[in-house]
Amino acid sequence: MPESVAQEFSLPQSLAGELRFGEPMSRHTSWRTGGVADYMYFPHDKQDLLQMLKALPDTMPVSWIGLGSNLLVRDGGVRGMVIQVSSGLRKIAVLDGYRLYAESGVSSANVARTAASNRLRGVEFLASVPGSFGGALAMNAGAFGDETWHCVESIECVDRNGECEILEKEAVSHGYRRVELPEGCCILAATLALEKASDDYDGRQVIRDQRSRRNASQPVQTANAGSVFRNPQGDHAARLIEECGLKGHAIGNAVVSDVHANFIVNRNRTATSRQIEDLIIHVQNEVEKATGVRLVPEVRIIGDCQ
Repeated sequence: MPESVAQEFSLPQSLAGELRFGEPMSRHTSWRTGGVADYMYFPHDKQDLLQMLKALPDTMPVSWIGLGSNLLVRDGGVRGMVIQVSSGLRKIAVLDGYRLYAESGVSSANVARTAASNRLRGVEFLASVPGSFGGALAMNAGAFGDETWHCVESIECVDRNGECEILEKEAVSHGYRRVELPEGCCILAATLALEKASDDYDGRQVIRDQRSRRNASQPVQTANAGSVFRNPQGDHAARLIEECGLKGHAIGNAVVSDVHANFIVNRNRTATSRQIEDLIIHVQNEVEKATGVRLVPEVRIIGDCQ
């Protein structure tokens, strides 16, 4: 990255987080692709993050990531500041016996395990959702017929200027793989309302069983970003893709998985983001041509084309 870009601004020395310049995004996405971010910040905790946001120039673009699943960063990289919340927003606690509070940097799997260990039920499926809890909240991720917002009570958001707001569930429009937040806002944390498990219910065994099913049906040992497309109403994206003979179809080293057709894998971790995006578009076009259904991507695509 040109030195002049790296010197455009400075952050207060009192900040406890880490600022990097020209950070390769391939290090921070489960697809293992993507160009460099101009700046990347790893906050120490929530207060450190808020202080950093207040210090940013108003003209600085901001992008948010967690553990980098469900995310495609284009090969040209990301302009402005990328904030990686998983580095510092990791608090998780049981409240009032049946409510669970978790910050967005906690892994989805850790939310599920913590709930099960405290004999709370309702989020076991999150153990099979890759990535951070914040990402699961932002897209209403789901598995095994359940979804994240079923048990949300409230969320805490922050805007571009570092101002926080608590939003009750009823104030946020959401649906299947969709959450509508105020523009520029990021979810910092959520409080979940869960159920007390009965004495004969073993949430940890439910988690083990679900993960075994996932591992048997998904390409978990490959570089991928989870399900690429939303399921059309009353159908499954994987079925439509497979019906069109696209399993194994490749553009460069981006490949439609032979294990699960709604996954695109980065073969040998040598695909480019351009190849993955081209394959996403190709699958959309072929499925629409054959079935009349236009598949909608679940994955978020950010950054500049090279």
